Amino acid sequence: MRIISRFSTRYATIDHMSAQRKLILGSTSPYRRELMQRLHTPFETAAPDIDETRLEGESARDMVLRLSLEKARKVAEQHPDALIIGSDQCAVLHEQIIGKPGSHENAVKQLQNSSGETVYFLTGLCLYDSRDGSYQLDVVPFQVDFRQLTDGEIDRYLRKDQPYNCAGSFRSESLGITLFKRMHGDDPTALMGLPLIRLSQMFQQAGLDLLG
Repeated sequence: MRIISRFSTRYATIDHMSAQRKLILGSTSPYRRELMQRLHTPFETAAPDIDETRLEGESARDMVLRLSLEKARKVAEQHPDALIIGSDQCAVLHEQIIGKPGSHENAVKQLQNSSGETVYFLTGLCLYDSRDGSYQLDVVPFQVDFRQLTDGEIDRYLRKDQPYNCAGSFRSESLGITLFKRMHGDDPTALMGLPLIRLSQMFQQAGLDLLG
């Protein structure tokens, strides 16, 4: 049985909510859910349940675009009249994709490799209208320059933040910010997994007024 989680906010008025299309975040990530809640509009979440394996010869950019669209389309199968958000993110170091570490040992290796280096994050974003199959699709880049990290710093950080389900082995919204020398990008929420600036533009294009 597919489990759907529903979220609303005390900031939205009844008139505002009734005027909006049903909005579904095609993700069960707690980080994306927290970001969506910043927009003060009711939404549901649904697990897209797709194969996220990278295709042979596929670039990082093409991968996050494809997976964002596939996630949205998968959720649309169960919701024929909704606006659905699909998103996927990867980190790239020396042209190699960095995945989620999954363990302390892998996270140590990732941060050791990132120490003193620049890591590029690509976040795919799709807003899919299941009423007619139309969609908006984009990639939002972000760049992180790591400072030189000691093995002791890496170990202490990981044990405190435990970012083992985060691409790149850090949480920028938490203690991960202490690992950086600088950040470059138009939207810091892209680094956290859901670029709200670009998403808000997509909503506007779709006729959904968050300030209405």
